[in-house]
Amino acid sequence: MRVVILGSGRGSNAEAILLAQQAGRLGRARVVQIFADKPDAGILALGPRFGVEAAFLDAAPFKTKLDGAAEEHYIAAIMACRPDLVVLAGFMRVIKPRFLAAFEGKIINLHPSLLPSFPGLDGIGQAWRRGVKIAGCTVHRVTAEVDGGPILDQAAVRIEETDTLEESFAQKIHAAEHALLPAVIARLSEAG
Repeated sequence: MRVVILGSGRGSNAEAILLAQQAGRLGRARVVQIFADKPDAGILALGPRFGVEAAFLDAAPFKTKLDGAAEEHYIAAIMACRPDLVVLAGFMRVIKPRFLAAFEGKIINLHPSLLPSFPGLDGIGQAWRRGVKIAGCTVHRVTAEVDGGPILDQAAVRIEETDTLEESFAQKIHAAEHALLPAVIARLSEAG
């Protein structure tokens, strides 16, 4: 299974995937390309470290979505990789119908909440402010509805009274994400 990862930030979830691959825990999946929508995104440094191609793809002029010429550029670049799976790992752009159609059924996303609760931006902060006692993360298929696609798996995290938002709670969510996403990819690779 050929995997392309899209990211916007430091790349901790992509790193978890690549570490799982390195350790032989990614099933029949193999990351073949990393793309970032920001030229200084930390995720790009993972490419040379793990022997995977990594490149910046300009997504301008929009800051929160892929559309128009940028969307076409992304579709062409990803198609050239012949992906079986496109993983949104901290990719902070809304995916539009043309992109979805190009990779129908092949796009998954990791979201830092137990969907359908707290979709959209800042799932961790939303859960914290709401005062829930159980939060977590979700891997789901990407559809036109933001964070509304079919759920593939979830991991729950208990919020303790001693937790703080930025330190212990967010760290627990990230640890759950780093375990869940590679496990889902491995399962998908074995099923396909």
